Amino acid sequence: MAKEAFKKIEEIEAWNKARVVAKLIWEVSSEGTFAKDFSLKDQINRSAGSVMDNIAEGFGRGGNKEFSSFLSIARGSAQEVKSQIYRAYDRNHLDEATFKKLLELSVQSIISVHSLFNTVNTSDYDGSKFKDRR
Repeated sequence: MAKEAFKKIEEIEAWNKARVVAKLIWEVSSEGTFAKDFSLKDQINRSAGSVMDNIAEGFGRGGNKEFSSFLSIARGSAQEVKSQIYRAYDRNHLDEATFKKLLELSVQSIISVHSLFNTVNTSDYDGSKFKDRR
């Protein structure tokens, strides 16, 4: 789906996948030993939120170049979340089932952001803020 087809942020699959990851990260990081690892808990929650927030901000800018730039940032944050999931597992904050679930969801999010990034970059549509300038 090209950017011009989106009317609101909730229609963007990558944003929805990032939202699911952010919600689950919040839930698991608020329990047990994870809740006491303040540094990692804070960082992973900020990174997870950054994925969905950067998709939203880029979408809200109205131009594909800006959207692409924010998607690039979101993609980097999504990779950061994946790395932090490994750290949480290595610190024994996650059991294996939760680790695997979070890892799979984070990979799906990365793929979705990357796919949207490619779609936006190959689209001829400049964005809504440029539609009356032709």
